[in-house]
Amino acid sequence: MSERSPTELPRWRVLVIVPFAMSSDNLLLRQDQLRSLSLGPHIDFEYRPVKAGPVNYASHHDFVLADVANFEAGCRAQEEGFDAVCIDTMSDSGVAALRSVLDIPVFGPGKVSILSALMLGDRFSFLTMASRWKPLYKKALDELGLHHKCASVRAIEVQPDNLGLLSGKEEDVFPLLEAAARLAIEADGAEVIILGSTTMHQAHAYLQARLPVPVINPGPLSYKMAEAALGLGLKHSRVGYPRPMHDRRPMLHAMLNAAQAHLQSPP
Repeated sequence: MSERSPTELPRWRVLVIVPFAMSSDNLLLRQDQLRSLSLGPHIDFEYRPVKAGPVNYASHHDFVLADVANFEAGCRAQEEGFDAVCIDTMSDSGVAALRSVLDIPVFGPGKVSILSALMLGDRFSFLTMASRWKPLYKKALDELGLHHKCASVRAIEVQPDNLGLLSGKEEDVFPLLEAAARLAIEADGAEVIILGSTTMHQAHAYLQARLPVPVINPGPLSYKMAEAALGLGLKHSRVGYPRPMHDRRPMLHAMLNAAQAHLQSPP
């Protein structure tokens, strides 16, 4: 049987929703996550920031706003011709809501990272910038019932930068992350390290080269999961994620358009 030529392969478009309003230059730092992946010519990733949302993801106040912002940014993705959606935040904000209105696969990096870690080792630790992010991991572990598999959450207590990420801070931040990861492994018993945010992706190669355990880079992992789901013809369960009885997406768009205008107006 002859092989199919690349032109016969399906071409997929994946929407990546970035959970903060930002400039095109800042968006490029998010797009750099693709550099760590080997992807075929059959799949394209397009990045879209939300119109408005929380300044950070450090409290339940933020989680509610993030769910709304990410949901609005992607709720028409299927109509726009996308084949899958990825959410660029470990909180998985908006994933469940998007699954309720879309028939295409939707993935966030949070639960994907946790469940993948358990295929690579028995216990894992989150490596994070600040302790204020801990409620984010607790939320995911609560929903999965996997607190007993989390060895620790190790924070370096450095102010996160959701726009500039780790650019210009590598010499200061990377060694701190390595030291915290070694404590997670040697003192806490972690067998896998999970980067606690997609904003930390620039540290992945540095850490993986120096640590004796797998280091999960959450954003790229979610992209590969989307690619695998598309290749296998898999998507979320409609029984698990039923459609809304009354679709209020037009109202949602109006809300976020108003929020965007509010943020852009002079103080």
